[in-house]
Amino acid sequence: MQKNSTIPILCTRPLDPIIIINANTRGITIDCIPFIETSPIINELITQTIHELAEKKITALFTSMNAVDAVTAQLPQVPKWDIYCLGGITKEKIIQFFGEKHFKGSAKSAGLLAEKIIEHRPENALVFFCGDQRMDELPETLAANQFPTEQVIVYNTIQTPVEVSKNYQGIIFFSPSAVHSFFSVNTIPLATVLFAIGKTTAATIHTYVQNKIITSEWPGKEQMIELAMNYFKSINIKA
Repeated sequence: MQKNSTIPILCTRPLDPIIIINANTRGITIDCIPFIETSPIINELITQTIHELAEKKITALFTSMNAVDAVTAQLPQVPKWDIYCLGGITKEKIIQFFGEKHFKGSAKSAGLLAEKIIEHRPENALVFFCGDQRMDELPETLAANQFPTEQVIVYNTIQTPVEVSKNYQGIIFFSPSAVHSFFSVNTIPLATVLFAIGKTTAATIHTYVQNKIITSEWPGKEQMIELAMNYFKSINIKA
C-alpha cells in the first residue's frame, strides 16, 4: 500500500472495535454506518407460540443471529430441539444457549443448509424462526423435497437509510435489506468495489449498480472484513 495513505471502507453493520483497529494497522480505515435495525416481536401470540414449541420435539431452523436472540429471550427453559443453522455468529449463539448436543448441522448459505437437512432427513416437524424480510430459499427448497416448514416470524427489519457524502473505495453489505436501504438515498462511483455476504445479497446489489462485487461464502463479519482487506492488499501488490 502507498505510504501515508489509507483505504477507506464503509461497513453497513456495526463491528467490534478490535476488528476496526486491526484493519487500521493494515492501512484500511473502516467507517460503520448501520442501514437497518432489527426489533424482536414481543406479543402474546409469539410468546405463546414459542412456549408451546418449547414443549415439543421439533427441528428448529435459524439463518439469523437476530432470530436466535429473539427466540432464546422468550424461552422459559432450554427445549429438546434439534437445530440446524447458518455458520458464524448464528452457530456460536446456538451452541452457547442450547449446547452441542442439540446442534445437528450448519452451512455457509441457506441453499447448502437445505441440502444438509434433506440429506439428514429429520423426522420431527421443521420450524423456521425468521424475520419479516427473510429469504424464501430455505423453506422453498425444503418444501420442494417434501419437507414442509412452519415459519415463525420473531423479529422485524427496519430500513434506516443515511445519505453518505464520503467516497469509499469499498462498501460491505451483509443483507439485501441493507442494500435496499443504502441505495434508496445513495449513488456511488463505478470504481467503488462492493462486498456481499452470499449470492442473494450480491444479486440485490446487481439490481442497482454494475460495480465490481466480491462475494463471501462465509456468513461472518470477521471473514467478510478479512476478504476486503486481502482484496485491497492484492491489488496494491500488483500495482
